Amino acid sequence: MRLLAYKRGILAWYDCYISTGKVEGINNKIKVMKRNVYGGFRDEEYFKLRLYALHDCRITRNVG
Repeated sequence: MRLLAYKRGILAWYDCYISTGKVEGINNKIKVMKRNVYGGFRDEEYFKLRLYALHDCRITRNVG
């Protein structure tokens, strides 16, 4: 019965496939980065720069 409530959305996925895999991966990297620096960054600007540099594997090789 509950599945019927989502029937329209489930069938729409086949018409227009959109994956949130990349976004979920980025969110996971951010969570892991925050967890690794449990005490926090002293400078918020540095944390922001680290977030912008997530795609650079030399910086985030141990993150996600």
